[in-house]
Amino acid sequence: MRNSTSIPVRYSQLKAFHNVALTGGFSRAAEALNLTQPAISEQVRKLEQDHDVLLFHRERKRVRLTEAGERLFHLTRQFFEVEQQIEEVMSESGAAIEGELRIIADSAHHVTDLLGRFRARYPNVTISLRSGNTADVVTHLRSYAAEIGVVGGLPPGRDMQVIELASTEITAFAALDMVPHKRDLTLADLTQYPLIFREAGSKTRQKLEEQAEARGLHLKPAITAEGREAVREVVASGAGIGFVSRAEYVEDARLRQIPLSDIRAEMSEAIVHLAQRRDVRVIRAFMEVAREVHGPREP
Repeated sequence: MRNSTSIPVRYSQLKAFHNVALTGGFSRAAEALNLTQPAISEQVRKLEQDHDVLLFHRERKRVRLTEAGERLFHLTRQFFEVEQQIEEVMSESGAAIEGELRIIADSAHHVTDLLGRFRARYPNVTISLRSGNTADVVTHLRSYAAEIGVVGGLPPGRDMQVIELASTEITAFAALDMVPHKRDLTLADLTQYPLIFREAGSKTRQKLEEQAEARGLHLKPAITAEGREAVREVVASGAGIGFVSRAEYVEDARLRQIPLSDIRAEMSEAIVHLAQRRDVRVIRAFMEVAREVHGPREP
């Protein structure tokens, strides 16, 4: 085996690797690059051989990135994104914005008012929207698996650019007959009821648990449900009490809000993206629309 430090990484090999990782297979990568599958396979094989590294686990008809492959894929995402930005700079300035905008939100209603306006202005951009808690959002943004995030509370670190949205207090909600004859609840009251929490990583859950711990109380979830919609359906079944910021509470004939009388906890929502990707055209375009709607409230 030759010394890998003396062998330059070839562009064609990187491009083949990147597209296999991006599409999830050699055949799909060959289609994307308009090449044959053997040509793609040979480029990846040579990349692995020349640098004495295994980038994919080959499992019958599917491939899976190794740990080294994950690290390289994170870099090639950045590399080919910069290449695209260079092409955009060198092309006509009036070229239409197109491509894909992936949004991950802990509460989709914060961006639904933006999507129609954005699509009307940029009809060539395909949008995908998925849900996740704040930890999921930050992870996806940092791994280049999404372009835009909506989080509860500001994300850690200075690597994010932020547009702050409204802050509202946390409220409880339950099925109509779950908490009879009570106008509000205290933290101590909550310990007597089955609680429906979101998964670990939820800022709402984190804030409630922190306030309870500070008072020597323990809030143990009876059921943990992934996603705000799942929590709402479980609560509507009468299984327990759920929690959400007041701005995110959706009116439902099966439910009623229950104020929390002794909790001082607010959820400040924010639209965020990775700062080093500020010049990606679809990100820049979406944030411009967001500022038009929500105002230039970047900290």
